[in-house]
Amino acid sequence: MKERLAAALAAALLLPAAAWAQADAEKLRTAKALFFDRQYAEAREAWQAVRAAGRGQDAQAALYWIARCSESLKESERALAEYDAYVAARPTDRTLVEEAKTSRVALAVSLTKAGKTRYVGVAREALSDPSRTVRYFAALQVASLGPDGGRPAVPVLREILAQEKDQDLVERAKLALLRLDPSALAPEASPERAPRSKGRAREASWVRVRIYDPGVSRPKVSINLPVALADLVFKSLPDDALADLKREGYDARTFWERLKSTGPAEILTIEGERGERIQVWIE
Repeated sequence: MKERLAAALAAALLLPAAAWAQADAEKLRTAKALFFDRQYAEAREAWQAVRAAGRGQDAQAALYWIARCSESLKESERALAEYDAYVAARPTDRTLVEEAKTSRVALAVSLTKAGKTRYVGVAREALSDPSRTVRYFAALQVASLGPDGGRPAVPVLREILAQEKDQDLVERAKLALLRLDPSALAPEASPERAPRSKGRAREASWVRVRIYDPGVSRPKVSINLPVALADLVFKSLPDDALADLKREGYDARTFWERLKSTGPAEILTIEGERGERIQVWIE
């Protein structure tokens, strides 16, 4: 009799727990399904319900997914605050933490560009984040703010050039540096460097383009392009374009190196039928 009573009591205690677990799992499935069906408003409500249940890592991760829903709904300021709340909760999922931090940076930069400059500090703070992923992402994003707003990114961009092995990331860092300072990649003069012989040309650093209207001595258009940037753009052409150039005898990987080594020289001058003129040279 006592054994039957104990078994009944155990079943009564366990059934509610099992029912709660089943209900929580159903809420989680619903929230995930709604998000991946892009029903973001409904998904946010579902994730809020998961969060309200307050159980384990799923409830903690719900904060992240609530922010993702707001971001997908283009509610940038709300999403930024929700990502802040997720990071402040000190979650244990490193991948989600990095994704939340990079999302915060992207939102902060986007809001800054939209004129809400009070958010720029969020992006700049990420430049010193312990995570290399977050730090590098922040540098590329902050650099997009232009020469004035993007200058704090320069040390991290130089860190990428010095330490990163991912060539695509290195090329992006170079482009970002050149946007901030066209002379950023120019070789520095070294007092220990041996002087060049008189017969050898000084290596060219700039591509100059001038366009003149007929009979006018001052150029209508002046373009000064660092050779390093021209080299980078040339090498970044699509594979089919590179193949076409190679068939014409131009090797993208050595073209600018050879051109720079020729020293200052005029590349071409084009005279139009009406007297317009285009000059291109390196120096």
